[in-house]
Amino acid sequence: MICFDALHPYYLPQYLPVMHELLKRGESVHFVIYRSKDQQAALEHLVDEYQLSVTWVDNQQQALAYYIDQLPKWVIFGNTFEGDSKLKGICKTALMQHGIGPKAVYYTVSDSDFDVRFVEGQYRLKRLQGMFPDKTFIDTGYAKLDPIIQGAESGLDLAAIGLDPAKPTLLYAPTFYPSSIEKMAKHWPTAFSDYNILLKPHYFSLSKPAYKKQKQLLEHWASFDNAYLATAEQTNLLPFMASADLLISDASSALFEFAALDKPVVWCDFYHLRWSYRGIFKFRFNQRMDEDLYRYAGVAAHAKSYKDLKQVVDQQIAQPESFAAERAMYTDELAGTVDGQCSKRIVDYLMIEN
Repeated sequence: MICFDALHPYYLPQYLPVMHELLKRGESVHFVIYRSKDQQAALEHLVDEYQLSVTWVDNQQQALAYYIDQLPKWVIFGNTFEGDSKLKGICKTALMQHGIGPKAVYYTVSDSDFDVRFVEGQYRLKRLQGMFPDKTFIDTGYAKLDPIIQGAESGLDLAAIGLDPAKPTLLYAPTFYPSSIEKMAKHWPTAFSDYNILLKPHYFSLSKPAYKKQKQLLEHWASFDNAYLATAEQTNLLPFMASADLLISDASSALFEFAALDKPVVWCDFYHLRWSYRGIFKFRFNQRMDEDLYRYAGVAAHAKSYKDLKQVVDQQIAQPESFAAERAMYTDELAGTVDGQCSKRIVDYLMIEN
């Protein structure tokens, strides 16, 4: 049996292509999913939708106890796990980081005591190997995108969700912090009436009380005829990416995922920062964001402020190929090989190392 540790719902889109490949090869797959006061209904919906074999836990201590009791061949994690060292000699452990974005945690999470980490491309493999020379890193690419590249993910039925299939479609997928949400105009869908707008925020924006003002704005924007807000059950970004002609985002891994599909991206340089990240405390913001935030700025057209956004979007829709060379170059560094075969490479390693 191979287990997937799903601390958050948004780990599942990264896991599912690997799960499908394992099942094709006759392997037994099981998910350990953490109950969530804010997202339990969505989690149960996902379990039913994908027919997952599941054990529910409340915390990492319960998850650890399950792994020690059940002795799986592998446990695959999407982030740090406080019981990682206690699994040594019990089962093998692997890390599939749940995003490929610019946050420093992409690198620091490798300080955890996992047997192997699957990474995306030679640049990041070499950087991680330099930071952690005694750890094992395997370049497999980014499995999350496999269904789109393979053509298995066809996207949303725009007409069925009240949008106009004849219009170009924008995907606004901001992260929860630091976010551009608070800096967008209150009635911005009106200014973009020539477009469909898919609103797909980080699930924290819709579920965590700390971000209730973001949720209010998102629900307000969804009231416009040309906008659609993802439901709590629609945690998977892939159908939205497959349906969109252009992505608008901020410091989110969605920027690089969408660019890897060779479609235009508009990067919002305007963020709402808490007072504790402003002024003399801006160093905290810089600590939160990795140097890659600036290294890969060329992957997208930039909107310095909301006032610039419409003009930049219009230009990119008219000339979608204008950043194609940059997208290809940066995708090679951040996502590695994008060929729809990443999950196969991961499973090949898991099977060899069984």
